[in-house]
Amino acid sequence: MKNGEPNIVFKTLPGNKINRVELGGAIGTVRDKIFVSCGSEVKGFTKKGKMFLQFETNLAESIQSMYISGSDLLVCGNYVYNHYNDCRDANYLLAGDRINDVLTLPAEKVRSLRPILACADRCIRVLKESELLYTSELPGAPTTLQLFNNNGGDDGDQILYGTEDGKIGLMTVGASQPEAGWVIEKDGVYSSIQCIDNYDLTGDGVKELIIGRNDGTIEVYSYEDGEECEPTLKFSHNAGECVTSTEGGVVGHLGYQEIVAATYSGKVFGLTTLPAANNNTTAPDEKMSSDVHMRLVNLQKEVDELHNNVVKEREKYQSQATSSFGGMSTIPKINIKDKLTLSSVDASYLLSLECQTSIDNVLLHSDVPVDLLDIEKNSAVVSYSDCNPDDGNFLLATYRCQANTTRLEIKIRSIEGQYGTLTAYVTPRLQPKCCQVQQYKIRPLSLHMRVHAAPKRRSLNTLTLKGSFTLAEMHSWIANCVPEVPDRSPAGDKSTLTFSSSFLDTILVISYTKGEASFASDNISTISILKDFLTKEATKKKIQLDISCQVNDESVLETLSLIHPKLESQLLLAKQVALLDPLRDLAANESDTTFLSPEYKYILDNAETLESQFKKQPARLERLYGMITDLYIDHNKFKGNNVKTRVPELLQILDNYQLNKLQQFFQTEIQS
Repeated sequence: MKNGEPNIVFKTLPGNKINRVELGGAIGTVRDKIFVSCGSEVKGFTKKGKMFLQFETNLAESIQSMYISGSDLLVCGNYVYNHYNDCRDANYLLAGDRINDVLTLPAEKVRSLRPILACADRCIRVLKESELLYTSELPGAPTTLQLFNNNGGDDGDQILYGTEDGKIGLMTVGASQPEAGWVIEKDGVYSSIQCIDNYDLTGDGVKELIIGRNDGTIEVYSYEDGEECEPTLKFSHNAGECVTSTEGGVVGHLGYQEIVAATYSGKVFGLTTLPAANNNTTAPDEKMSSDVHMRLVNLQKEVDELHNNVVKEREKYQSQATSSFGGMSTIPKINIKDKLTLSSVDASYLLSLECQTSIDNVLLHSDVPVDLLDIEKNSAVVSYSDCNPDDGNFLLATYRCQANTTRLEIKIRSIEGQYGTLTAYVTPRLQPKCCQVQQYKIRPLSLHMRVHAAPKRRSLNTLTLKGSFTLAEMHSWIANCVPEVPDRSPAGDKSTLTFSSSFLDTILVISYTKGEASFASDNISTISILKDFLTKEATKKKIQLDISCQVNDESVLETLSLIHPKLESQLLLAKQVALLDPLRDLAANESDTTFLSPEYKYILDNAETLESQFKKQPARLERLYGMITDLYIDHNKFKGNNVKTRVPELLQILDNYQLNKLQQFFQTEIQS
């Protein structure tokens, strides 16, 4: 940087897409060598731009993540991990789920190479050569890894991780077992962590924690109570688009620390600790220094040149499109970054859509019932269109975006048992007008998430299927039914997967092998959904199934106990919101409201909060009623009883809800 202007030190020739950039160097020295991965190839450059390495790894898939430690090169595709030493193949591992990032503990502090893989099944895998040393469960699917304090801490065995649902955590990776540290989980913030860095921004000798999120937020945390304690948020800035990388350093002004960030659309900008000028003590003509003035003039010239180039290219395109020699018109290719993430906190999906140009509008269509939930930071105007469920249209909503909006977030809640497709039609502000279609599967058990251990002492119902299906076929059926299942079928002869419902906290344990599969859950409705879906899939393949089911009557009462606190709080909230208008009318006509009971005073004092909570959970009470009704019908269906005529009686009990009366109603059917 010279006089606030960036100067290119070197520039490589155009080539294949670069998926990863890492710094490396000899152990114990400055990491000043630049390594990039393009496809399955790794190239190395000096800081002057001289290429000193061009290594073809011969991987069957493109390199998605990479790490350099001295002469050791660690590269990962989607599922394959490879270790090269001095460009010679050393170790290899096929992971059980998609690899999101790779890291190794510092060789100068840890004697042996200890690679760590961040995998999409909510765990990290610690390796020793080509063997799996152990697996450690995390509170979310890890998206990125970073050494604590950039050196692994005092013993070199501490790592930081960021998850897909916005959590940040510290973990000690021991030689034989891990040790969990602090975890930061911000209420209402579920945007995934894209990058982590550590840098001393305040000059006190302690590095701050710098976080970049998918929603464009850059956060700075400081260790006020010591490096072993959970850090405190000190600064936050939103860039308005996905932050792909952050780094701390001194770039623009000597002596002032900065955060340099890159975004999805290609912007690179800095956040500086340089104090702002005190404009109140200067004359109006002296407010802007000559350097700042020159920078603004140069920026204006650059904007004008770009504008002229755009006008020329548009005129050129129009002339080609209307040429008398056979006009040519092409639809521009739009790159859209999208992600559909399940939030375990409120059992909803967050759909983020990001475009490299401004978004004009987004049309959302669903062929299954879904609810759209409010997002406060969403500035788009949403309008709903009438649709006919008989034609497979359960939702038609249009989001009209404001000018210069490149990112849109939409919150959705699905109904388990109802499965289909959610389609987003994204129209950018481009000429000629075009639209890109993005499709997302709504699975039958869409609110289930992957866990690694099922709670003990649960009464389970068991569904067993036997037939002439292969392991790969059953894996494919399960992947179409439950989210967070690996795309690849398991390597062994048998596989076991464990899930938990993010809405009810019920569990599901699936074990399957060639010709046989068993499904165990404490929610009989989950078993019913699985039975119906898997039977349809087998019928499509013309595979005959031998189906058996063991029903545990105790599981129904346990599931009612799990629903109870959610239903009770929702009924209380609905009652409080219903009393708001009468209480407001009373308060408007009475000068003194001290005669009101504490309950009514609380409702009046917290009116806005209660309304906001109720607005964020549309149809939640109806969903809970529906789950209890389905539980009643499904339990009796497996018993061979048709109880649909008794559903009105059940609904009447729910309207005057008491847990003991509801349990008595269910027990009457169980005993009969």
